[in-house]
Amino acid sequence: MSGPPAPRGFIFDVDGTLVDNMAYHQRAFDAFLERHGLPPFSPEMRARTDGQRNRDIFPVLFGRELGEDEVRRFIDDKEGGYRELSRGRLAPHRGLVALLDAIDRRGLPVALATSAPAENVEHTLAEIGLRGRLRLVARSDQVPRGKPHPDVFLAAAALIGVAPGRCIAFEDAPMGILAAKAAGMTCVALTTNFSPETLAAHEARPDYAVPDFEAYLTGPGAWLND
Repeated sequence: MSGPPAPRGFIFDVDGTLVDNMAYHQRAFDAFLERHGLPPFSPEMRARTDGQRNRDIFPVLFGRELGEDEVRRFIDDKEGGYRELSRGRLAPHRGLVALLDAIDRRGLPVALATSAPAENVEHTLAEIGLRGRLRLVARSDQVPRGKPHPDVFLAAAALIGVAPGRCIAFEDAPMGILAAKAAGMTCVALTTNFSPETLAAHEARPDYAVPDFEAYLTGPGAWLND
């Protein structure tokens, strides 16, 4: 009996997936919350908001609808803090470059599907030395709905011209995993920030869970090395 068809495309989230950078985002958010007199994030709030668009997170934090100017100002405030805190401190997640090399050897396409704003994508890719290598980027602010809706993953699949069901998506956050699965993709969760038990508790059930890309290459992705 034959197995499922081989994947033809690879989709990567950015924050917490390509790079273990969520501690810097958390510090930037903590400072933002303190400046605005808001309570700190609880683990439950993190699971609800990690991976989502800022424009979807800020109304939840402030408990009210926000005008476009307010949203833009808050995004610039928080994300500027992240870029300052993380400058010179980021590196690719373990095994990422080896995985990209293996994908290249197979001649398979890669795209990013991220909730990060354009300035952060440029900053983070430059910091980890991959800006020139990962050029196809679908951002949640370019689609009607952010994660956990599938829109950004569907947009990324369209960028590489591969049917969503033939794509593997890499994510780290519950909202992102839900989005990838809703898009019909096979999903690999990196347990960078959430344990498999935490993901399951939030109904974010990936097809595979690995600590890093090295583990993926020696486990579910070993076929890439054949």
